[in-house]
Amino acid sequence: MGRVRQAGKNIFFGYISNFIIMIIGFVQRTAFIMVLDRTLLGVNSLYTDILSMLSLAELGIGSALNYSLYKPVARGDQEKIKSYMRIYRKAYLAIAGVIAVVGLALTPFLPYLIKESGGISVRDLTVYYLIFLFNTVSTYFVAYKYSLSNAQQRAYIQTNIATVTKIATVFAQIIILFLTKNFLLYLLTQAAVELLQKIFVSIYFNRLYPYLRDRDVKKLDKEETDIVVTKTKALMFHKIGDVARLSTDSIIITYFMNVDWVGIVGNYTMIITYAANFISVIFNSVISGFGNLVATEPKEKQYQMFKVYRFFACWLYGFAAVGFWLLLTPLVTGIWLDESWRLGQTALTLILIDLYFKGGRVVLVNFKIAAGIFEQDKYLSLVQGAVNLVLSVIGIRYIGLTGVYVGTVVSGVMANLIQPVIVYRDYFGHSAGTYFRDAGKYIGVIGGVALIMLPARNVLLSQVNLITFAVMVMVVTVVYNGVFFLFFRRTEEFGYLWRLLQGKIANKDLRK
Repeated sequence: MGRVRQAGKNIFFGYISNFIIMIIGFVQRTAFIMVLDRTLLGVNSLYTDILSMLSLAELGIGSALNYSLYKPVARGDQEKIKSYMRIYRKAYLAIAGVIAVVGLALTPFLPYLIKESGGISVRDLTVYYLIFLFNTVSTYFVAYKYSLSNAQQRAYIQTNIATVTKIATVFAQIIILFLTKNFLLYLLTQAAVELLQKIFVSIYFNRLYPYLRDRDVKKLDKEETDIVVTKTKALMFHKIGDVARLSTDSIIITYFMNVDWVGIVGNYTMIITYAANFISVIFNSVISGFGNLVATEPKEKQYQMFKVYRFFACWLYGFAAVGFWLLLTPLVTGIWLDESWRLGQTALTLILIDLYFKGGRVVLVNFKIAAGIFEQDKYLSLVQGAVNLVLSVIGIRYIGLTGVYVGTVVSGVMANLIQPVIVYRDYFGHSAGTYFRDAGKYIGVIGGVALIMLPARNVLLSQVNLITFAVMVMVVTVVYNGVFFLFFRRTEEFGYLWRLLQGKIANKDLRK
């Protein structure tokens, strides 16, 4: 099956999954807010971020091994696939042990982190945390099994399993919430459903790839092992830096303010994350396609595809950033909840600036993963993480919540400036000047549309209700995409996408 067709299948199921998860996610969070209080909502978000930090124990092993699988999968080399999967399994079992040990070691420090716990006892805080820890640790016993299907450009398998699990989890949790109003039972319900899912995944993949159960597995030779080790070491730095940059905001907010603010911010970031996930489906669905492209096509073809996907990412992420800048606060405080859940406009603006720049990083990072370009900027993420921590802590002390996101934006933009130079210079052999000139054009158009639309927002949403909100959504959609089309309709990137939409690009151009 060609790359376009496989990517299309991944995108199709990805969109269905994200739509379902978005709807039931709203229902779940609304039920949570109705039944429980915002302190428990903050605790839920905080523990999620803490366990994301603990997941740094994965240290990039997954990405390194997925990269290593692209060539044997393209060649149909089952023996080599078995060898990589065996080392993958051993690595992830070790990871589970590390996370369990480190996670347990952090338990005594929870009361010092959550200073204003709203009357929740230390014992309860600890039990809640241990349930989160169990969910995270148990994931690593089956996570490696997805790598082969993903390398085969069949990411929809993982997507569909996650969707069904999410549906079952949310419905069960909502029933438990309204029947018992008990947060502990709410968490135990999730743990039980996810445990059943992991058992199913193990059985399913054993049947899908029976040869992976063979005991006769050859060891990788020294050169192959060295490649995995080298790339894993580089990814280790990326992972630690990313965690320091992306998973510490909730901890900083909890420590310097209180855990309730984590719940307030979480309402906004939940919606933003759902939208980003819709966009990311496209780009994550083609990572394995990029890997196949790198393994089988010349550099110039790869460069052309990179520019197309980068242009598309800037268009879509820009649309999301502008739309949320104009519409998110009215949605949260005027339609969904009330004014007590309002987040300051400056903090929201910084969060959305980071969302837009994330679009550029998504394409860069996905291509780097597919091409195995891990070593050149292995220290960048560490520097980003340090910059984020320092600026966020200083910022929250002097200017409050907004200061946290100053650190997020500054540390993120560092990658937007450095990674293009590395990819263009070291891989494509091109100057990155074109990349930055295009970036300036995209930012200028997107920023101009946002400012032009602000007076319209103030007029149309002077009274917020479903009708005025729906009208504003349509206005933003038409104006933003119309302006972007007018400015970039003559570019090669848009021309490619337009021909692809019309079905004029033969599958042979992108087939395996």
